[in-house]
Amino acid sequence: MTISEYENYQEKKKHFDAAFPYNTYLCCIPQDFLSVPLHWHLEMEIIYIKKGCGKVSIDLSSALVKEGDIILVAPGQLHGISQQEDIRLEYENILFDLHMLEAKNNDSCTADFFEPLQHSHMLAKNIYTPQDQKYQKIASCLDRADEVCKTFPHAYQLALKSCLFGLFYELFADWAIAAAPKKPLPSLEKLKIILKYVENHYQERITIQEIAAFCDYSPSHFMKYFKHAMGMPFITYLNDYRLTMAARLLLASDCSVLSVSQEVGFENLSHFNRCFKKKFAVTPGAYRNTAKPG
Repeated sequence: MTISEYENYQEKKKHFDAAFPYNTYLCCIPQDFLSVPLHWHLEMEIIYIKKGCGKVSIDLSSALVKEGDIILVAPGQLHGISQQEDIRLEYENILFDLHMLEAKNNDSCTADFFEPLQHSHMLAKNIYTPQDQKYQKIASCLDRADEVCKTFPHAYQLALKSCLFGLFYELFADWAIAAAPKKPLPSLEKLKIILKYVENHYQERITIQEIAAFCDYSPSHFMKYFKHAMGMPFITYLNDYRLTMAARLLLASDCSVLSVSQEVGFENLSHFNRCFKKKFAVTPGAYRNTAKPG
């Protein structure tokens, strides 16, 4: 299960129709899952907070967000979302491929705005609150898109593209695009490679030697680098990631605890149970019985 499947598990479908790569769905923390681990992808993502509050991390910088806030995540940016204390967080997640807005003949809109954004030219800011001058116009574009998605009328694709073009106009109107894309920090790019590797291989056995070799680091240098970047040892992060995925599987499936532990990469059931209880303060079975929706 990848992060995309994790966020959208109950719908059991791909994010995008290949012919129109736009999708939106509602999420609730902790009802659907306790958190979304730090990850990245090539699609543009918008997180629209509907109720409650929580914590969003973008490129290793964390911020508290609350009802009404709009978080914009550019392609390639590291991001994650988690609960703040015991407060319920409801949000809309919107993902779309920027290529759907680009012209095939590479017109000025594509060259000046979307291509730089595709290549790590980040937005002027990631979080808009109701106090921001641009907020109402940005929120209006998203609200109009939501109305279209309630009924999907004939030619809805044109309406959604119109909303997105309006959104980007508001984002880009007041600041100039630099001549060259910004270069992400090399350390951040290396971390993105590591986190994507974990996302794709956490169900397998991963050793320090293997992941260090994958990064072209020595084991000792890798361990120092990862702990400095993430604030925890790699094995701690890996086990925490696996437990987060296990919690989602416990809520979304009827698989046995043994099957879930094996699915997320734990080789020993007793070890899985101990780690799970340490993180969630209850056994996997109790977690399923008390937290499962319905």
